[in-house]
Amino acid sequence: MHRMRVLALAAVVAGAAFVPATTTAPLSSAAPPPCSEEPRENPISEFTSYDELLVELDRIERVSAGRVVVEKIGESNRGRDMLLARVGTGPKVVLITAEIHGNEKTGPDAALDIIDYLGTSNSAHARRIREQLTVVAMPKINPDAGALDRRGNDMTWEEAQARFPQLATAQAPWNYYTEPRQGDDYSQRPGFDVNRDYNPDLDYQPQPQDFPGASDKPGWFISPETQAVRDVYRSLRDEFGAVDTYIDLHHQGACYTVPGTDRFVTMSLSGKFVADPATPEGSAYAEFADTFRPEYSKQLNVAAYNALQAAANQNPDFGNITLYPQDTNLPGTGLGSFQLNGSGAVLFEVRGQTQNLGEQHRGMLTRTVYIGLDGILSSIASGQVDNLDPADYDRIPPTDRGQQAKSAITEIE
Repeated sequence: MHRMRVLALAAVVAGAAFVPATTTAPLSSAAPPPCSEEPRENPISEFTSYDELLVELDRIERVSAGRVVVEKIGESNRGRDMLLARVGTGPKVVLITAEIHGNEKTGPDAALDIIDYLGTSNSAHARRIREQLTVVAMPKINPDAGALDRRGNDMTWEEAQARFPQLATAQAPWNYYTEPRQGDDYSQRPGFDVNRDYNPDLDYQPQPQDFPGASDKPGWFISPETQAVRDVYRSLRDEFGAVDTYIDLHHQGACYTVPGTDRFVTMSLSGKFVADPATPEGSAYAEFADTFRPEYSKQLNVAAYNALQAAANQNPDFGNITLYPQDTNLPGTGLGSFQLNGSGAVLFEVRGQTQNLGEQHRGMLTRTVYIGLDGILSSIASGQVDNLDPADYDRIPPTDRGQQAKSAITEIE
């Protein structure tokens, strides 16, 4: 297994003012180099597999002198253990999840790296984070999809109906895959996009009238994977009173560019997932108006952006950060659900999925995620996040997607 030990690069800039991009943009007429979203078979052996994850979490726990606790919190539909690693004793809890889509693989590696660093380092930086925060990471929340290297989990609608007999006459949900997606054939092994299976009502039980649903409607907690994440969130909320921050690690298309340049986007950020429940557009979720904190989500995103712009002095690729499209309304995602429930929320969308980029640039992309995570943790632990200007969030350059239109699949890839 190839592990990365990355120094905490972002600590010195976590509370800094907005950091503009440090690289010089080519003229707007510049065309990006050739790039293809065509699905193909790519090597992925450099990424951490499920079996390697078990070994690595065990090692980190053993060498951490009791700082890291690894816990089984459930099983996937095919019986793989779902694990979390917890480090720190601080009063604010940060929940990090990765690989809800099994073809998005830098997140688990970066999550392991950050837990490894926080659990084993005696630096003042690591100590401050441990003292001020409790960091909970779930590196592979869809291990069945990870093993199949595909987006959807490994679960049939009939299995869901067996778990919830009240759904016996309901239609299969809109996010149930039985046809090819992103180069994978689901006809023989169907599955769900479990990133659409969350519900803002954390006590919700599936009801037949809520199916088949739609991309702008809540999910149902019908998969064991989302049930496990929901249960961890509720448990942390009971323990701490609130989950301060939720970060979800994803991947997006490989060919997006920084606007006006020929530079491919290394990662996009977002803190916008649902309409503000205090507005007419978000009135369906008016009951969450008192807990919704969109400005805090923006500040967290700015902390990640600033850290990466500072790191661009070492590698310009770290500066190619954009804002994910903001016209999203996805209450069925974990980000939408948990943001409505009071958490500051951050989406990381790393360049390229395994079917189009494979493990190309793995080291740089994993380090990008690490620096962004460290920037957020450092900013919260120091209290500097509260000094960041939410308006700087809107100054992050948008993502240039070229001719590719958004769809229900590309929204939060």
